[in-house]
Amino acid sequence: MRISIERAALLRAVSQAQSVVERRNTIPILGNVLIEAEGADVTFRATDLDIEVVDKAPAMVERAGSTTVSAVTLHEIVRKLPDGALVTLNADPSSNIVTVEAGRSQFQLNTLPKEDFPVMPSSQYSSTFTVKAEVLRRLFDKSKFAISTEETRYYLNGVYMHVAESEEGRVLRCVATDGHRLARIDAELPSGAEEMPGVIVPRKTVGELRKLLDEDEAEIEVSVSETKVRFATPDVTLTSKVIDGTFPDYTRVIPANNPKRLEVDAKDFAKAVDRVATVSSERSRAVKLSMDEDRLVLSVNAPDSGAAEEELAVAYGDEKLEIGFNAKYLLEIASQVDRENAVFMFNSSGDPTLMREGSDTSAVYVVMPMRV
Repeated sequence: MRISIERAALLRAVSQAQSVVERRNTIPILGNVLIEAEGADVTFRATDLDIEVVDKAPAMVERAGSTTVSAVTLHEIVRKLPDGALVTLNADPSSNIVTVEAGRSQFQLNTLPKEDFPVMPSSQYSSTFTVKAEVLRRLFDKSKFAISTEETRYYLNGVYMHVAESEEGRVLRCVATDGHRLARIDAELPSGAEEMPGVIVPRKTVGELRKLLDEDEAEIEVSVSETKVRFATPDVTLTSKVIDGTFPDYTRVIPANNPKRLEVDAKDFAKAVDRVATVSSERSRAVKLSMDEDRLVLSVNAPDSGAAEEELAVAYGDEKLEIGFNAKYLLEIASQVDRENAVFMFNSSGDPTLMREGSDTSAVYVVMPMRV
């Protein structure tokens, strides 16, 4: 195999590949990227056995063929080459060496047999639909902060993507929760997604998917089966196993009748929480919200480090209420607000609090209070 390829195209393809491979693994071939050159394209394939990414890039293919090299090492080499460089990859099958040349730089990398590289078996997908990158980005970006990191509750270690009923009709919905906070984000149901099985997309896959979603107008083809999910652009295909488990009935924890309504500027609120939380104890990170007529006082009282208080002008017309939250959870939820105002709906100091963005009900967040 011998190919010449622009550094920018090579870096984009190899950076996606190297982020999928596990740094430490007991199977050496899983640290490699499979490079296959044919026609006018070269494909780069990487896998950790749960996720597979295939990236296609245009290249001058002088001699077709395939080989595997260390994904991390190749990425580091390409990253350090000068912008605009033309990179030549030359695989000599007799010596198990790939030579990487660019200008006056030359590197020789060891290869492993391409026959040993595991290719994820193709799957029959029960649903395939197309959705704009900006829609998918919103669904996953606004929900992923609530993914659980507890290994024991593995079925919460991802984003639950499914078709759901809403007040506006059927929607494509993403939900994540760790038991302390919950995010539920809706988007218009794409044509072809009506019969889609609900799947839990793992945390790592959500992170890898984010790299495909930077171009707003890009169309992403989504294919879903009971065991796999695939996201594809013309150049990149990301295939992942889904989490084998049942996502809990999240609708039961979303409060339906929280009568006390607080409206506050989201940016001002987040900054105030961040400031008063400076003196909170590392363990509890507790912030108390005290609400009265059009007034909100945020306070922290940490015996070890001190106290802090800040007052904000808000829209609040209900009875006086004091409620405590983990500052980190409040900050994460407030940072999701794209609109100017955040609307908090309370019931009592011991019940879950609901938050949404202004009058928009397509994004709903729930946070559990804590004793302060």
